[in-house]
Amino acid sequence: MQRKAYVTGIAALLAVLLAGCTSGSSGGDDATDKNADTSTATVAAQPGKYRTLPEACGAVAHGTLDSLLPGIAQITDEEQRDKAYAGDAALTYDTDRKVGCRWKIESSDATDRLSVDFERVVSYDNAVSDDSEAQTIYTQLESAADIPESTSPSPAETESPSASASDSPSASPSASASSTGSADPSTSGSGSASASSSTTPAALQPRTLADLGDEAYLDDQLSGSGSTAEQRTVTVVFRTSNVVVTIVYEEQPMATGTVPDSKEMQDRAQNLAAQLAEALNG
Repeated sequence: MQRKAYVTGIAALLAVLLAGCTSGSSGGDDATDKNADTSTATVAAQPGKYRTLPEACGAVAHGTLDSLLPGIAQITDEEQRDKAYAGDAALTYDTDRKVGCRWKIESSDATDRLSVDFERVVSYDNAVSDDSEAQTIYTQLESAADIPESTSPSPAETESPSASASDSPSASPSASASSTGSADPSTSGSGSASASSSTTPAALQPRTLADLGDEAYLDDQLSGSGSTAEQRTVTVVFRTSNVVVTIVYEEQPMATGTVPDSKEMQDRAQNLAAQLAEALNG
């Protein structure tokens, strides 16, 4: 009887020890799982600020359109004028992701075109935030436009084209073109256009823009010459959080050899961009 009781006691002791080991192992697994869950939660990126987009054709005020598209004021028919203000919405399959609007107005002096596009960027990678994905898209656009690195222009570079042409040595070709134009009236317009395009100050060259959204750039391109009217295209692109906005403003004069004013068009486009950025942040 004594031997049987001794064996039973040993069996009971082994059972207790095994139960303790099993409990300790289970507790360690739970702690590991909790640490893994915490690590995963830390990696997940935050969603972007914007969940929707504005109605693109209604985002530009009539007064701003009057400035950008002077031909609207020349439309006498009220119904046609209202239609011109309304613009044409760009085709889209998801108005919470991408919207746009187009305007084209002809006047006695020029044909003006304006397009405004909003894109809300959403990242499908939990480790990449919507803002970071939008920043990547913006950087690709800026690189494709070949925008030079931003530099601070000197006071002389910020002067008007006419002042720069008269004061700087580089204006000599312009002066030559101007004098040639005076000698031959038939070429005076072309000479003036050539002088204007060749003396554009550095402050009006393609560049990045400060104080517009989180990051922004402006591009200014002139195309066509000689027997055709020169068309200027000013593009402003800016990003605010996870939304990228693109403005394209074009003007083609009716008169051959006429060059659209760079500063005037840039000022108008930047004014619109500032209004849209303020509306988004509001």
